[in-house]
Amino acid sequence: MTLTLTREINQLLDWTPNATLADAPTVSAGDHKHGMRHVGASVFIVTTRDGGSRLGLTATAVCSVTADPPRLVVFVNKSVAADAAILNSGSLCVNVLAGDQEEIARVFAGMVEGVRGEARFDHGAWDALTTGSPVLAGALASFDCRVVKVFDESTHHAFLCEVLATREGGGGGGGGGQALIYLNGAFRRIDP
Repeated sequence: MTLTLTREINQLLDWTPNATLADAPTVSAGDHKHGMRHVGASVFIVTTRDGGSRLGLTATAVCSVTADPPRLVVFVNKSVAADAAILNSGSLCVNVLAGDQEEIARVFAGMVEGVRGEARFDHGAWDALTTGSPVLAGALASFDCRVVKVFDESTHHAFLCEVLATREGGGGGGGGGQALIYLNGAFRRIDP
């Protein structure tokens, strides 16, 4: 079988799904979510700057795609304000949270009553690298990116990004190299 890659959309147009599975029912959203609770995931703050506005959210759906070129994929729910801002600005920064940054994860997840929008950036120290998207001091690593493609995936957009600048350690986190993960409905610290 020969497969053709269409460069314009990076999709194998002559590939077809397994026909015997086409009509098989999927699990319910609840069953899927329950199962995914057992998958530990790094915690990220994804930020962007759209004109004079800074926006961000807590995320766990970020993945390295390739090292050459350096690419990440970042999934963002279409219902959050940062989604439209990322679409408009064409840039974002992925900040990998350290073990001692749980409170800022809660802030950007909307878990702290009364803290919304720009007020989220009153928590933590912020600067910028190449794109102008906010970069969190003390993050284990930050990946400043331009968006190169957007995929519409049901409730989310999948932003394929190229990394323009990185920073490790961020200069000030006291997490001692611990990573913050999300597992079984709770934030947890993991030693390296």
